[in-house]
Amino acid sequence: MKIGFWIGMAVVGAGALFVFSKLKNETAAKPLALTDSTHTLSVEKKVVVHTDPNPFVRSSIREFEGFIKTILANKQAPGASVAIVRDTSIIWAKGYGVREEGKPDSIDANTVFRIGSVSKSITASLVAELVNEKIIEWDDPVIKYLPNFKLKTESATQKLKLRHILSHTEGLPYHAYTIMIDENAPVDTLVDHLKDLDLIDEPGKVYSYQNVGFSLIGKVIEAATHQTFEETIIQKLFRPLGMKNASASFDKINRSPNSAKPHRFTHPAKISNKYYSVAPAGGINASANDLALWLKALLNKNTYTLVPQQIDEMLEPQVRAVTRNHYFWQWKPVRKSYYALGWRVITFNNDTIVYHGGYVNNYRCEVALNRKKKIAIAVLVNSPGPLADQAIPKFFKIYDQHLDSISSWKPKPLM
Repeated sequence: MKIGFWIGMAVVGAGALFVFSKLKNETAAKPLALTDSTHTLSVEKKVVVHTDPNPFVRSSIREFEGFIKTILANKQAPGASVAIVRDTSIIWAKGYGVREEGKPDSIDANTVFRIGSVSKSITASLVAELVNEKIIEWDDPVIKYLPNFKLKTESATQKLKLRHILSHTEGLPYHAYTIMIDENAPVDTLVDHLKDLDLIDEPGKVYSYQNVGFSLIGKVIEAATHQTFEETIIQKLFRPLGMKNASASFDKINRSPNSAKPHRFTHPAKISNKYYSVAPAGGINASANDLALWLKALLNKNTYTLVPQQIDEMLEPQVRAVTRNHYFWQWKPVRKSYYALGWRVITFNNDTIVYHGGYVNNYRCEVALNRKKKIAIAVLVNSPGPLADQAIPKFFKIYDQHLDSISSWKPKPLM
């Protein structure tokens, strides 16, 4: 009897040990996720467009839509997609024209475009989220994450901060090694070559627009998170915000069943793989719906992703930087213009907008927001030309013309 009892106990113990060992091995096999509980619970969001009840806002949109349709009718662009956010709501998200000239497929709010240098603004938003989670800090030195990185002088190498990368104040010559990007040089090669460049000043002193220099932030993000830039931006920004069409790779846009083709005027061209090696600076793809969700988060102070404190820091002017878009002057005189962290800041008398434009592979993207008036817009076009050039100042000019009526309008009480 006792022998049977002890045999039975041994069998039970062996079984328990086996189960425990299996669970332990399965647990050990799973990589640790870099998400916090807030982001893990985030699910894919459906883009809901709320028609603005204010008739003067609707009039502004109709007038702006007429501007778009006129340009498309004049064959000055094959197509476009537009998103408008007011306060906490997406009030417009719509496509116009065709994805490819000569083919019937229409553009809609989920059609994917390359966004060029607007990638810098989205990357800065990712950095804002990583700062909020205390994974990195705005003023961390670059060598904290990339100890082997070098600029031409030891002094500059030691002084270079993440803030300098995001504001184009690294001290590097204007558009350093952009020609090598066009030749598809790997990002590691591009970054390594920075040590050979004569600097124009110490970090933090002068504005000098960069793509290679800006892409350094991607290497920092990879070192800090131990995963690729694309994995991190999907996990920390795209997925929490519901940006389901957004990506940071040539393969994703090339395989998308709903992507716009680039055009030279109205002649279709191929989607290029150039600039994806510097994805943080110019290799992000997105739709109007994606940009609408992102802009909504930037305007909305009640969100777990992109908290107001870090948005404020991101949009704080860092250095004077002249804007070359003369259409802003046709709207109203520019007082001063700056570069913040991944964004341009343009000031007028009693008004300010934050803005960025993008051009790559014959795609254009323009985004802007007025935080005081709580209005934001994104315009995606599958060719360069007057639509993208004029879109932002044209929209705000129309909106301003209706602004007194918009501000004073009150809905009629329900009877």
